Amino acid sequence: MTDQSSQPNPDKELGAQNLPGRRGDQGEEIRVQRGMFGAANGGDTSGYGGLVRSIRLPGQATRPYGGYFDEVADELEGALEEQGLVPENAIEKTVVDRGELTFHIAREHLVRVARTLRDDPALRFELCLGVSGVHYPGDKGRELHAVYHLRSLTHGRRLRLEVSAPDSDPHVPSLVAVYPTNDWHERETYDFFGLIFDDHPALTRIMMPDDWQGFPQRKDYPLGGIPVEYKGAQIPAPDQRRSYS
Repeated sequence: MTDQSSQPNPDKELGAQNLPGRRGDQGEEIRVQRGMFGAANGGDTSGYGGLVRSIRLPGQATRPYGGYFDEVADELEGALEEQGLVPENAIEKTVVDRGELTFHIAREHLVRVARTLRDDPALRFELCLGVSGVHYPGDKGRELHAVYHLRSLTHGRRLRLEVSAPDSDPHVPSLVAVYPTNDWHERETYDFFGLIFDDHPALTRIMMPDDWQGFPQRKDYPLGGIPVEYKGAQIPAPDQRRSYS
C-alpha cells in the first residue's frame, strides 16, 4: 500500500504551471468561462453559477527549453534554412508545456516541416502516431487544430506538431505522402471535426454515415440522442432535458 503522506502535494510543492487548467496570467486567453456549464438564465443548480475562469492555451516558450528540446529546435531551424525557408515563417511558435515540446506550424509549410523531421539524419522522426482534432470555438481565426505526435526511434525522442485553421477555411495539407499510416487518422479527424486534409487519397467519412450532417465532436454540436425507458419512467433524450443555457 502506498503511503499517501510521502506523495507530493501538487497544491503546495509544484508550480501552478504544472497543474491542469491553472496558468495564472500566462499563455493565450481564448475565452472566459462563467459558471460550470455555461448557464446564463438562472437554471444552474450545480452551485457553480458564480465561477469565472480564464481559459488559456500555453504561450511561447523561451530558451533554454531544456533536455534535448534545444537540440531538436536548432537542428530543425538549421535544416529549414538549408532549404531556403526562413524558420520563423514556418514555425509560428514553440511551446514547452508539461514536459512536451510542441512546434506550431503554419499550415502551408506543414508538409515540408514533417518531411524534414522525418528525413534529416539529426532528427529522424520516423513514426507519426496519428493526428487528433481539437475544436476551440473561442480561438478566433484558428478554431480548428490538428495535432500530430511524432517519435524518433533512432534517437528515442518525441515531439508534437500543431497546425490551426479557421472555421471558415478548414483546410490543412494531408501528411499521408510523408506518413502513410495517417490515412485513416485523417479520415477520422475529417469525419468528427470537419478538417479537410488537402491531397488526401480518399477523404471520406470513416465512422458516420456518408450523408451525415455536421461533425459530432465539435463543441457546438447538439447532443441529440434518444429517449430511454428506465423502471417505467421515460427519460428524454439529452437535447430535450432541462437546458442550462
